[in-house]
Amino acid sequence: MSSKPVIVVGAGPVGLTAALALRAYGLPVVVLEAGREGRQRPGSRAIFTHSQTLQILDRISPGLGAELYEHGVYWNTQRTFFAGKEVYAKTYPDPPAGSYPHFTSLPQVQIEAYLFARAVASGVDFAWEQEVRDVHADEDGVTITTAVGREWHADFVIGADGSRSVVRKQIGAQMEGSKDDGWYIVVDVDELETPALPQERHFHYAHPAVEGRNVLVVPFAGGYRVDLQLVEGDDPDELASPEGVRAWLDAVLPPGYAERTSWVSTYQFLQLVAHDFADPARRVLLVGEAAHLFAPFGARGLNSGVPDAEAAAIAVAAASLATNRGAAKVPVEAFALARRSAALFNRDAAGEALAHLRPDPETAARIREAAERAPQDVEASTWLEKAPYGPRGVHTAETVYRY
Repeated sequence: MSSKPVIVVGAGPVGLTAALALRAYGLPVVVLEAGREGRQRPGSRAIFTHSQTLQILDRISPGLGAELYEHGVYWNTQRTFFAGKEVYAKTYPDPPAGSYPHFTSLPQVQIEAYLFARAVASGVDFAWEQEVRDVHADEDGVTITTAVGREWHADFVIGADGSRSVVRKQIGAQMEGSKDDGWYIVVDVDELETPALPQERHFHYAHPAVEGRNVLVVPFAGGYRVDLQLVEGDDPDELASPEGVRAWLDAVLPPGYAERTSWVSTYQFLQLVAHDFADPARRVLLVGEAAHLFAPFGARGLNSGVPDAEAAAIAVAAASLATNRGAAKVPVEAFALARRSAALFNRDAAGEALAHLRPDPETAARIREAAERAPQDVEASTWLEKAPYGPRGVHTAETVYRY
């Protein structure tokens, strides 16, 4: 049996953040990853990193946030259309020199590479091909058994093993919420040698070239993310097939991009939050998609997972200093309550976005009426722009951050 003070399960961006944060507090940590060393998952995945997230990364590894935004794309023009008519447009000024941009946009595989390099440099240990099968937590600590039969023991475990989290299931945490029946297709397209798309974010209500379906186009370093919202009666498999993707991409993007598709995936709108972010013994802490699942609209996944990870590391560091088990449980309990509160806010915000993206007749009528008044009517124009992503908000609790 291998014994470590802290184990992080999962070497994705949230797990790597947790490991870096633990090292910032001087705690030895090993990361268990089910995949092999050097594995690369396909697709851009989480591309949108908020300024608050960059600041957290700089706190736990000075210069890391700056490294990400230097390599990412910052687009400062947003446009919204309804049935081909522009109903909102705004260009924000570039951020002052030396300050954080509002966000940076680059593929998750690149984010992970920068995080991994920092983790290795900070002394994080990695154990690859260690798929977790069993987690037993009690007052004395946590024992993990992996698929290859190896046992690991730790005082605390941070579960960052994603949407199908084994750690979450093993500690008995239940996901609460809903899944929408509607489907979306997400596609990555690589940039052309001579770019034909502007570095702008475009959202289309009822795009006329695809029979009134909603379309979102977002730049990232090296290409563009394109989301197509399916309507009732659509076959996700057909529209996500090579022929289907080529047909609708050719309709919504300039010539050439449909031939440069590098990733295609389908998803449904999830609004799920674990009923508890820690085990009963307060030895295992859940972060990121192990604790909550949100739709991509609003960029709430990575940008809530990173503050989850920092807050979990702070809780573990405080618990490690406690002189008795009662005191050690207090910071873990505070983490679980605060981060679940943040997740519930994000779940509800995603629900408001869904109500706008898949509107009832009353909301659909309001959208059409606002589009008729926009862009001259500033209030209607701004509502059309903001509503598809759900409300932004601020939590005042110390371990909860703005998204």
